[in-house]
Amino acid sequence: MATKTSPLSGFPELLPAARSVERAVIASLSDTFELHGFANIETRAVEPVDVLLGKGETSKEVYLLERLQKEQGGSDAGVGLHFDLTVPFARYVLEHAGHLEFPFRRYQVQPAWRGERPQEGRYRQFTQADVDIVGKDVLPFHHDVEVMRVMVEALDALPIPALSFQFNNRKLIQGFYAGLGLPDVVAAIRVIDKLDKLPAEKVAELLVSDAGATPEQAQQCLDLATIRVADTSFVEQVRALGVSHPLLDEGLAELEAVVAGCSAGERRHVTVEANLRIARGLDYYTGTVVEIFMAGYERLKSVGGGGRYDALASDGRTTYPGVGVSFGVSRSIIPLLADGVLAGSRPVPSAVLVAVTDEDSRAASDAVAASLRARRVPCEVAASAQKFGKQIRYAERRGIPFVWFVQDDPDGGVSHQVKDIRSGEQVAADPAAWTPPTDDLRPQVVTKEHQ
Repeated sequence: MATKTSPLSGFPELLPAARSVERAVIASLSDTFELHGFANIETRAVEPVDVLLGKGETSKEVYLLERLQKEQGGSDAGVGLHFDLTVPFARYVLEHAGHLEFPFRRYQVQPAWRGERPQEGRYRQFTQADVDIVGKDVLPFHHDVEVMRVMVEALDALPIPALSFQFNNRKLIQGFYAGLGLPDVVAAIRVIDKLDKLPAEKVAELLVSDAGATPEQAQQCLDLATIRVADTSFVEQVRALGVSHPLLDEGLAELEAVVAGCSAGERRHVTVEANLRIARGLDYYTGTVVEIFMAGYERLKSVGGGGRYDALASDGRTTYPGVGVSFGVSRSIIPLLADGVLAGSRPVPSAVLVAVTDEDSRAASDAVAASLRARRVPCEVAASAQKFGKQIRYAERRGIPFVWFVQDDPDGGVSHQVKDIRSGEQVAADPAAWTPPTDDLRPQVVTKEHQ
């Protein structure tokens, strides 16, 4: 092993307290997904390169794998690490379709790898959380509402800043442009997608030059793209623009259902909007689309997104349509940890340090620890029989809130006391019955306002 090491850019490693935050986030997400009946799967880390590049993702920098002692033509030739969870999921569905019940409801929380330039919120190794429903040949629209609502509920339960789900519908966009009579609908969508980077006047010029729009059509495209409301009033606003097309009608109805469905019920910090500028995945999504943004961290751009895809996978005989949403766990959590917005309450799971009076009595301390663990109280036994003051300071450094003392009584018996080293309170305790307060049982996620 080398004596000197240096960080490898883009591959973040969390210290134990921060890792406890990440684990709590993943556990919360998993709990919500499973509450709604989604099964957990884990796909392999590698896929054939032609599969990885077969979904219009050729701009991604895929990490290729090569054995040092490689064999020409082996089964592992031409493989790379997956850059998201959708491509491996599509392959998984095709490979295991005969053993799955459709519609298939799955969630997945795994690392992915991209060979891009590391920066805040963008890493070469990162964890994503995906939730999808996939059908066989058909997938009724109501699943769009369900999946989006599940992710709203899952993210609303997290101890992170406010989140905004911004919805649109590809049918609405394409139907509007078709109703306008634009000669190149796809080009128009690509140009409108530049509104975040270019002034409206420049975008209007590009609509004329690149999409073949008239100045009047270009203005109507801009009028549509500037509609952004937190309710279903967008329907009337779109109608007021005077454009009609059957695909537009279908898109409006679907977007209205998604916005209404995801807005229902009480939410702690998630808001829902219709934002008719959102396009997302020009060669992929076919209906509902969503981008998720985190308040105070707009510089990260979206921290999640997804939508409806009517051809997730196909074997030539059967097509598997789906709808899903992805949340960037690393993309969101690591900047929050770096800014001190989130922190772990302690770096170790132990709630109790069982002190050791001397090495001859270590067995008695081990017995106390065994009794506590039998009732799911995380604990550890002191590493050495130092003076009690030093053992208490050891617990303080590790963030362990309680120290347990086992001492011999004058009558030959044994007494047990537990000390809360934060308050100094020390009381008699029974190892077969004592339990710490709920908030001390496991490391907690500590939050504070972002400055």
